[in-house]
Amino acid sequence: MRIAIIGQQDFGKAALEAFLARGDDVAAVFCAPEKGRPDPLRLAAEAAGITVHQFPKLTDPEAQDALRAANVQIGVMAYVTQFVPQDFCNIPKFGMIQFHPSLLPLHRGASSMSWSIILGRTETGFSIFRPTDGLDEGPVILMRSVPIEPEDTLGTLYFGKIFPMGVAALVEVADMVIAGKAPALAQYEPNAGYEGIIRDAESRINWANHVDITYNLIRGCNPAPGAWTTHEGKKLFLFESTKRIARTFSEVKGKKIGQVVAQNGSSLVIHGQGGFIEVHRARLDGGKKVAAAEAGIPVGTILGS
Repeated sequence: MRIAIIGQQDFGKAALEAFLARGDDVAAVFCAPEKGRPDPLRLAAEAAGITVHQFPKLTDPEAQDALRAANVQIGVMAYVTQFVPQDFCNIPKFGMIQFHPSLLPLHRGASSMSWSIILGRTETGFSIFRPTDGLDEGPVILMRSVPIEPEDTLGTLYFGKIFPMGVAALVEVADMVIAGKAPALAQYEPNAGYEGIIRDAESRINWANHVDITYNLIRGCNPAPGAWTTHEGKKLFLFESTKRIARTFSEVKGKKIGQVVAQNGSSLVIHGQGGFIEVHRARLDGGKKVAAAEAGIPVGTILGS
């Protein structure tokens, strides 16, 4: 088939490589302008001799002209952060398909995997749907679920489960669409939910919350943006962790909320509401990620105060 890839980063690159490996004709790649490190999708496309477009807005008439000139059968949206208008989506003969890492209509929005962990869900997945002007609101062609294990982090959930399955599913659904065998079902709006991007306010730890909540927050923000607390006026980001529920009053007697109560090998143990968080990896703002015991946080310190 002749396709265009619209996306960015490692997921977009993997989708590009999956279609190329089958011998499909990728006529054009559209990715967002880069603000930091080089985009892996752009680099891979250029290495393969594919025309790359980086329009600031896909609403620009020039972007639509470029897609028309590519003369593709289908557009594949793989990790898209730009708004994609319907006029752009309607240009390919068979339209476009889009990947989203949640079981739509649950967790619409850019931080869907983080929220599924933070909220303590035991299952999530991904959806491939027909994009509309509403954010993640289009009719769904395919949906697959994956378990969220108690120890899963955002990183293990994405890279270990949703990423590889999602790339394969994009290829599968593109074939279905071209063959005319891809009915799209409207999302069930009474079950819909939208959450915003995880930023500083959402990722800050409140040690007065139950340790179940704190543990899920740390998992849902690992590896990025990192759940954080404060130490001596600086942000302290916490990553790999485990939790222990307090069973008796004697376990917490004399301990303050947010207090570092012990060093356990390379880890630090912090008292939170209802138990303890053992942190294995940490990073002070401006520093490197290290074993938590090497972060310079003495036992007895009260974090977040």
